[in-house]
Amino acid sequence: MGVREESHEANRETRQGSLLLCCREAFVAAPWETSSLEVPEFSSHHIISTSCERRHQRIIKNVVRSFKYLYGLRFEAKGLEHFDIDGPCVIISNHQSILDMMGLMEILPEGCVQIGKRELLYMGPVGLIMYLGGVIFINRKSTSNAKSMLAGVGQAMVADKVKVWIYPEGTRNGNGDLLPFKKGAFHLAIQTQVPIVRVVYSSFSAFYNSEKNLFTSGKVLVEVMPPIPTKGLTAEDVGELTDRCYTTMREAFFRLSGRTSEANGGTPALAQ
Repeated sequence: MGVREESHEANRETRQGSLLLCCREAFVAAPWETSSLEVPEFSSHHIISTSCERRHQRIIKNVVRSFKYLYGLRFEAKGLEHFDIDGPCVIISNHQSILDMMGLMEILPEGCVQIGKRELLYMGPVGLIMYLGGVIFINRKSTSNAKSMLAGVGQAMVADKVKVWIYPEGTRNGNGDLLPFKKGAFHLAIQTQVPIVRVVYSSFSAFYNSEKNLFTSGKVLVEVMPPIPTKGLTAEDVGELTDRCYTTMREAFFRLSGRTSEANGGTPALAQ
């Protein structure tokens, strides 16, 4: 390829990246009136039980998955058989950007609900999609409220035999590593004595970086890791369980991202 052709290709990718970033920002910032939505009080009786809620979730799943064609993204997943658990479980995964929504919908098992921070409800169309999809919003600014909500989720999760998806990093993180895990998901799993299923997505950095105006087509590797049982564990085991999940998921993240050697760089302190 000559210098002129290389320059043309670079300009084309830059234009494509700018266009896709504009599409992404328009999608997130569109003036949908989600600010007027009222967050319903969470009921511990049922998490996702009505046919209407399930239908909404299936429709949203198909709609969100279709965006991967617009963005030129491919997802290759392995280990999906680990979702085949006869009963409830807690699913945890790393969290990099708003693009995680597509990765989530690519493998979301039937009868699974997500837990998200309350602020997400007001993110335009994204918030509306999450609202209609039955996401459980938690007010993290109130520790007592968050703990009460998680206790209710635990009761309903066991009663309805559903799976609950949580991002233990607590916020989106595109720094090329995993943030320390918060312990809420692990308290929930141990309190309800249900297994934890770990899901790891490879780094998006090769094709997406909003600061560098980079957004091209790319491939995301997804690995669903074998479940970790919590039968017999107590509150005293929360720290060890959190550390085990963090370490194994961090190693998988670097391996899937082609940066295996970095996984040996030590483990940061865990979040509270």
